Amino acid sequence: MTDVPPAHHAGPVRLYGPQFQQDPAALYTEIRNTHGPVAPVLLDGDVPAWFVCGYREIHQVTSDSQLFARDTRRWNMWEHVPADWPLLPYVAHNPSVMFTEGTEHQRRAGAIGDALGAFDQFELSQYSERVADALIDAFAARGEADLMAQFASRIPLNVIAQMFGMPESQTPELVRDISESLDTGPGAADAYMRVQKAMAGLLDTKRSMPGADIPSYLLEHDAELTDDEIVQDLLVVTAAAQQPTANWIGNTIRLMLTDERFALTLAGGRESVGQALNEVLWHDTPTQNFIGRFATRDTQLAGMRIRTGDMLVLGLAAANADPKVRLDSPASAGNHAHMSFGHGEHGCPYPAPEVAEVMARTTVEVLLDRLPDLTLAVPAEELRWHPSVWMRGLGSLPVRFTPTYVPVELG
Repeated sequence: MTDVPPAHHAGPVRLYGPQFQQDPAALYTEIRNTHGPVAPVLLDGDVPAWFVCGYREIHQVTSDSQLFARDTRRWNMWEHVPADWPLLPYVAHNPSVMFTEGTEHQRRAGAIGDALGAFDQFELSQYSERVADALIDAFAARGEADLMAQFASRIPLNVIAQMFGMPESQTPELVRDISESLDTGPGAADAYMRVQKAMAGLLDTKRSMPGADIPSYLLEHDAELTDDEIVQDLLVVTAAAQQPTANWIGNTIRLMLTDERFALTLAGGRESVGQALNEVLWHDTPTQNFIGRFATRDTQLAGMRIRTGDMLVLGLAAANADPKVRLDSPASAGNHAHMSFGHGEHGCPYPAPEVAEVMARTTVEVLLDRLPDLTLAVPAEELRWHPSVWMRGLGSLPVRFTPTYVPVELG
């Protein structure tokens, strides 16, 4: 990268590298103590941005979509960003609901919210339970497993495929392609094209044979979405559901296996699962940062001069830890005022958080019911987090348990 303008303010902090990977929470505290609730940072490649780490400031930014807009084409750094910039997939504009604004965003996001709301949550819980049972069946007899690779990471896409009304015969291929498309490997682009083709084919099927599923609902919605809009937005729903929900499940299992408050109730107490899920959203939220907004004009935020087109990164995990607003024990108090699902017009549309919670709560409960003596296979301090500035999730979660032999049904 060449000819990059200097950082907006003296002493920008690198929001990547060893210090961030080792202990992001400590870095967020350091940033807040040094710069306050809005801080100059450098993203991978030393690209300057503003890091909004104050709870009130994130609330302000996400509540004012006129001043802090979502369309990434507003960014004033495009001429300095090379085609191979590793964060480009998070910023490159596409015609999905993610980058729409104003009435267009309301039209698209409203349709998605209505479609998710129309899906029966009791059926969602039942299917989540079946998915969890099938995954556990595959490793129950071994007495050991990696609960990220073999459980948490496989749940969301399998459940979403059901919500999309995909035939079970096509689900494994779709899950594989979506997983590859969300990766940054050399096959990601081809996998993405295959997923687009699969979604377009799904729409053709649902147009002639509609069902109680999300694509059918979107095709009939009074927002009058085009096929291209539906395909793009189905991909957004898929991506938004996959890694955040998988990490929510994994982080919750880790908490319940490492914190004695939850470990004491592993054999029975289902009520503790909901408490653990909420505590994870405060302390280890799956989406810790988000490339979120771009200033539409020169302004000030927490005393910092923000220029037209400046990028603002939403520090969701840092905001949750803001000492000005956080309670001593938010989970035990039943406090759900975290920023983990965003806020405002571009936050996760209702009822997406509820759908994710049904998936997470149901599958964690099934796991603990099936394998009540579950324990970590390595010391807790040896668990490693993915080195992502956006996601907070474990690279693996090795566990041991008493082998359980699953009877084979004879046909």
